[in-house]
Amino acid sequence: MVKLTLRDKESIQDAVRRFRKLIERSGLKKEMRRREFYEKPSEIKRRAHIRAERRNMHLRKIAANPRLASM
Repeated sequence: MVKLTLRDKESIQDAVRRFRKLIERSGLKKEMRRREFYEKPSEIKRRAHIRAERRNMHLRKIAANPRLASM
């Protein structure tokens, strides 16, 4: 849960800006967007599988090229 208390002589615009940053850092916005629509478990697994394949392909490319591995 995100809590925000107004500081002395803080404008509403500054408080809203701080609130948005708190929401962003807490991951609440990302979680709300993820839960906005129902997603079948098979779709979740499919996306995770695709993400893992891309990550592995990238790691293999880095391992095959010695110049990239030193970066």
